Amino acid sequence: MTTTLVIGGSRGIGLELCRQLSARGDEVTTTCRKPSSELNALGIPVLADTDVRSAGSVASLKQALGDMQIDLLIHNSGILTNESLQDMDFERIEEQFRVNTLGPLRVIHALLDNLHNGSKIGILSSRMGSLADNGSGGRYGYRISKAAVNAMGVSLAHDLADRDIAVALLHPGMVATDMTGRNGIAPGDAARGLIERLDQLDMQNSGSFWHAEGYELPW
Repeated sequence: MTTTLVIGGSRGIGLELCRQLSARGDEVTTTCRKPSSELNALGIPVLADTDVRSAGSVASLKQALGDMQIDLLIHNSGILTNESLQDMDFERIEEQFRVNTLGPLRVIHALLDNLHNGSKIGILSSRMGSLADNGSGGRYGYRISKAAVNAMGVSLAHDLADRDIAVALLHPGMVATDMTGRNGIAPGDAARGLIERLDQLDMQNSGSFWHAEGYELPW
């Protein structure tokens, strides 16, 4: 049985990851700031009041997990706002950086002792963090924070290679969630693709940037 921790499982993609992984037999634990009724209905352990922006909150998460060994760690938490040259809000940009970039680094660093040789880490990134794929500009905070999390994930892949811990940067596609105004594919379809990519993750493709549909994305 695979022991899986999903960071950010109250709704959208995170909820679907929890639902599908639990349904196939994984032993799933998830975190959130505030649990939803849909998440509670899954009947899995939920560590509420977890805020990836807060060192104290992440320390409490570590304490709650104790010495639980994690086979698969999926960091899903993220936020998106829309900045342009005409509407530049540096506080919003900083907040996205705190959640989207420093959040996963803070969590993964805190839980290094819970990972073992052969564990896997999946970090939800975005195609909007690709420099080569940026054909429209805008979305400054989201693009910057996701490009930075990609760089962080590659460094983790190198630094954890001696422990045989593989790391994937994953783009779920345009998914119909609150973040996107309900535009895009169903969260269940996105989660299914992400799980397939994580099942295929190994030391040979560690540190790669993948679309949930199965093809590699440019940096």
